[in-house]
Amino acid sequence: MSTILEGNPKKQMMLVTGRAYPELAAETAKYLGIDVLETTAYDFANGEMYVRFTQPVRGADVFVLQAHTNPINNWIMEQLLMVDSLRRASARSINVVAPFFGYSRQDKKHQGREPITARLMFDLFRAAGATRILTVDMHATQEQGFFDGPVDHLTAMPVLIDYVRNSMKLDNATIVSPDAGRIKVSEQWAAKLGNLPLAFIHKTRDITRPNHAEAHGIIGDIQGRDCIVVDDMIDTAGTICEAVRTLRESGAKSVTLVATHALLSGPAVERLKDAGVREIIVTDTVPVPEEKRLKNMTVLSIAPLLAAGIRSVFRSGSLVSLRNALPEDMKQHNIYA
Repeated sequence: MSTILEGNPKKQMMLVTGRAYPELAAETAKYLGIDVLETTAYDFANGEMYVRFTQPVRGADVFVLQAHTNPINNWIMEQLLMVDSLRRASARSINVVAPFFGYSRQDKKHQGREPITARLMFDLFRAAGATRILTVDMHATQEQGFFDGPVDHLTAMPVLIDYVRNSMKLDNATIVSPDAGRIKVSEQWAAKLGNLPLAFIHKTRDITRPNHAEAHGIIGDIQGRDCIVVDDMIDTAGTICEAVRTLRESGAKSVTLVATHALLSGPAVERLKDAGVREIIVTDTVPVPEEKRLKNMTVLSIAPLLAAGIRSVFRSGSLVSLRNALPEDMKQHNIYA
């Protein structure tokens, strides 16, 4: 198998990755029918990083896949170094693939003298030489406007909805938005699953306390219903577990959690273990180690969606259809990560 997928005679695609999550890159490469380009990467004694690609990349459309996972600052820096290296080696285009885009929650100023770190992230990648960003389920879709170039914003909805549709009885289900900001996404879920009832939780967030929010009530009927809570990420799980508690106290029959990004930081696993949810459904946009995989947790592979997005970009195709379903040849051989 070659590391190059041929396009027309003047076009070739390469996939490279850093050290954060090489397994995801390898799985994505399988769907594309190529190998991951070999990369030399290591740390110096003082913590600085070095990267080098072992093959020429001149004239290639290169996709740089890196998971923004813990230690997140290290892996973002490594991806920036890869982008800079590719620019200096005359790659035709440099496409940053960040399934979970780090710092995306810091998209505005809540108080004076704060940075807008999401904007800074896009500026850093642009300055390094990135021509395109490809990511999945950003925290705020308007952040696409922070980058002076194309941003391909994929959604994990086809992967997650297929699993929910095939694994759950939906005749008594209600889609629940964990806050007002996720209502539009929850509406799409409800429509795609057969116009299910919709509810949302009213909550407030204390901007002085990171990862903390309080639920104040539910708008919609969830009494005796099988609730499916849809969110973009589970970080420390404090907010989502507060939502579960509110639903259960309000008479929900069962609660299922669905999220794209399983960050599972700090006390998340212990909180989820004690939350009393039926199932936790996530994808592997960041690695989910075995010790964090609870018995009622299902981790779905995001690789086929990434591969479909990468192929569409390389072939100058449309990505709109990927919001509804994966191409037949990209459907998971094994849906689990």
